[in-house]
Amino acid sequence: MKNKLHDKCPCVAVLGTGSDVGKSIIATALCRYFVNQGKAVAPFKAQNMSNNSGVTPEGLEMGRAQIVQAEAARISPGVDMNPVLLKPTTEYGSQVIVGGTAVATSCAADYYKKKDELFERACQSLDTLRRTHDLVVIEGAGSCAEVNLLEHDFVNFRTAEYADAPVILVADIHRGGVFAQIVGTLACLPQALQDRVAGFIINRFRGDISLFAGGAEWIEKQTGKPVFGVLPWSDDIVIEQEDSVVLERSTASAAGAGGNNRIAVIRLPHISNFTDFDPLAATGGISLCFVERPADLSDYRAVILPGSKNTLADLAWLKKTGFDRELCRYAENGGHVLGVCGGYQMLGQRILDPDGIESPHGEAVGLGLLPAETVLRAPKTTTLTRFAWDAAAGEGYEIHMGETVRSGGAPLFSVNSRNMEACDDEDGCVAEQGRVMGTYIHGLFDSAGILEKWLSNIGAAGCRLPEHVGLAARNREYDRLAAHFAAHMNMELIEQLMDQVIEQGIFT
Repeated sequence: MKNKLHDKCPCVAVLGTGSDVGKSIIATALCRYFVNQGKAVAPFKAQNMSNNSGVTPEGLEMGRAQIVQAEAARISPGVDMNPVLLKPTTEYGSQVIVGGTAVATSCAADYYKKKDELFERACQSLDTLRRTHDLVVIEGAGSCAEVNLLEHDFVNFRTAEYADAPVILVADIHRGGVFAQIVGTLACLPQALQDRVAGFIINRFRGDISLFAGGAEWIEKQTGKPVFGVLPWSDDIVIEQEDSVVLERSTASAAGAGGNNRIAVIRLPHISNFTDFDPLAATGGISLCFVERPADLSDYRAVILPGSKNTLADLAWLKKTGFDRELCRYAENGGHVLGVCGGYQMLGQRILDPDGIESPHGEAVGLGLLPAETVLRAPKTTTLTRFAWDAAAGEGYEIHMGETVRSGGAPLFSVNSRNMEACDDEDGCVAEQGRVMGTYIHGLFDSAGILEKWLSNIGAAGCRLPEHVGLAARNREYDRLAAHFAAHMNMELIEQLMDQVIEQGIFT
């Protein structure tokens, strides 16, 4: 499927009228649809901003959205798919990861000074993918028409222009104002960028789609561009979400959750890798709740302290809000507590930061629920990890700064390999007769045996496990997503668009 005029394959760019309109899901659907048509497909996002990251087989860090899309494309994830990753650490600063390795922590102003250098790096990655695949699906970020940021934005139209890719603009009808989203986005763009937009996808429609026929006709008449399709809302297709925006909906819906098997995840201000708990949410008989206000926790079967991109700041937040007292009271009264990564560090006695990685204060007293102490230091650990909990085997990944040393208790897991190299190591800490646990391993519940054993440990044995977990479950959902997408899109029109790029060598 190489372009007839050069050795680089064509690209299609999926940009959005705003954040959380469904760009990642649409890109994922395109990846699985075209790979099922026999094409070698790769995802690409020049720069991602997310604390939901993962690890490649080489031990390099990248955004989980592109890991999901790589899985949908049935290929191994690589950092060329997401060459620049920003992980927000404060309201004004982010850790900058280039080519899978953390290189700096920068504020926006300093980052923008390096944008041309970073864009060049991103273009090199895109070129690499285009030489080894039949199609690259490019995902944009946020709104593609932020007029005050256009000169700094290399993720959206600048990347699409470099690849000479047609743009599919995604709008979210569920949030309302879809006509203004589309027409307003075009109005904010210079003519050359308007011309690059090939058409639109209306996402998250509820109700009778036939009622929107007149709306689609209005959009096409107003813009002179086609509506490729209207994608209905689907609650039963489960695809990993990138944006923590989804947690707001989870928090809101959790208030009325009932049953004897309620599990709380504390919604830290800098929560990371919240998708660790997707398998719990899919377990029959479990009500998973993200809680953000301190309250009596005694009704919960277990409480999880999740990962954090700023452990010391989130530890201070727990103390300021009184969450620390509620959590300690819960544990003292026999409750089950699990800390993951940053949450594991907070459960210990102390966190030391001699190099000021997260704070100038040097150290902080932990929650004291585990006999362990953490020292934050570079370099960052990024590994794919195989581990075991007694006879139950699991696979996950580690992304953390620093090292935690136990002064008591027992290790939680034995570690068999990291980044495909065999080892004889241990991870985590367990204390209080097995009721308080901590681990550095993300994705631990993706392994059915680990999920079942943990549920049994907290007294929730007998819950109905998901039919599939891990990659098998995700592959089933990718196929369902692609089928749902194709059923509601004019795929003939989309394929004609791609044929145009292939045959002519250009879009514009």
